Amino acid sequence: MQKLTVLGATGSIGLNALNVVSQHPDKFNVFALSCNTKVAELAGQCKQFKPSFAVVYDISKTQELEALLEIFSPNTKVLSGIDGLCKIASDPSVDTVIAAIVGSAGLLPTLEAARSGKKVLLANKESLVMAGSLLMNAVNESKGILLPIDSEHNAIFQCLPNNYTSSKRSGVRKVILTASGGPFRTLDISRMSEITVQQACDHPNWKMGKKISVDSATMMNKGLELIEACWLFGLSPDEIEVVVHPQSIIHSMVEYLDGSVLAQLGNPDMRTPIAHALAWPDRVSSGVSSLDIISTARLDFESPDLEKFPCLSLAISASKAGGSAPITLNASNEIAVEAFLNKQIIFTQIPEVVALVLKEMTPIEPDTLNAVQVCDRNSRELTLKLITKYFRK
Repeated sequence: MQKLTVLGATGSIGLNALNVVSQHPDKFNVFALSCNTKVAELAGQCKQFKPSFAVVYDISKTQELEALLEIFSPNTKVLSGIDGLCKIASDPSVDTVIAAIVGSAGLLPTLEAARSGKKVLLANKESLVMAGSLLMNAVNESKGILLPIDSEHNAIFQCLPNNYTSSKRSGVRKVILTASGGPFRTLDISRMSEITVQQACDHPNWKMGKKISVDSATMMNKGLELIEACWLFGLSPDEIEVVVHPQSIIHSMVEYLDGSVLAQLGNPDMRTPIAHALAWPDRVSSGVSSLDIISTARLDFESPDLEKFPCLSLAISASKAGGSAPITLNASNEIAVEAFLNKQIIFTQIPEVVALVLKEMTPIEPDTLNAVQVCDRNSRELTLKLITKYFRK
């Protein structure tokens, strides 16, 4: 019986994780759940799973959550803020932490889980993008386990040998990171400036939150995933090839020196990688229907259009530059996406904002958590300043 903490329980990853957990009450017990602001949804989850703790990140929502839980789950203790998140991520009673908070807010509790030697199921890619060295060192020093539950990274993990330590030792030639291409793959580049918030949030294959949906639409999400894959699997950016695969059936591939290419296939449903990581090294049912390879009929592949999707190119360059470049990339993108969602800038200005911030920001070596946080904060402040000066409509 694994005791679980779900960080970001009301988001798309959290909902899918709890769906899998609900199918296996003999294997998984929910110790703690958290949300950002959706306390009504969190209270409903507490009613079902009866966790020991519920955490709301937005401190102003604490009393509202307490009032709801007096009705729905009176034995659940309420915590709040970043301290509450770190507490439920590191509590000695917890075996497994599902890190599914979107954005940089997930960094500290994910680090705490890693330092505490937990089995960490990682969906918060920003933790590795911002502080890859710190997080990987924490996992190694605590003898914890880090398992990716992004569909692409989980696919890579499944295609690598069990004793994988490095690409050279395992005979890996390259990793092929697949991308759906998002909703604008076939849209003429001349019309990209007309894209609305609603269009950008309407992904053809996956149901995700607004921020991740916009990242997928700009292909920044794939760029962040490339940086994440470098840390997870000890790869250089040159060992990773991004390939657009519109059907999202092949979730990623690994090519070996002997010419073999191993691929992980499945319906586009996040419950598959979540169930794999929850039960690893065993397998459990996820509730996902079997892949009908006959009705799927065809699988298409193409190179990404870096002119149409410059965010991917910016991420590749930041990965190669290293240092604080990925931190600045992530921070400026979060602010730019928020500005787009608030209709302060247009879609094509997202990469323009990120490119300008990367150019203006002085690089540093982020070798401590404080250095990471300072760089993140300074990058955000600079992004807001530049948006106001040059981009705000």
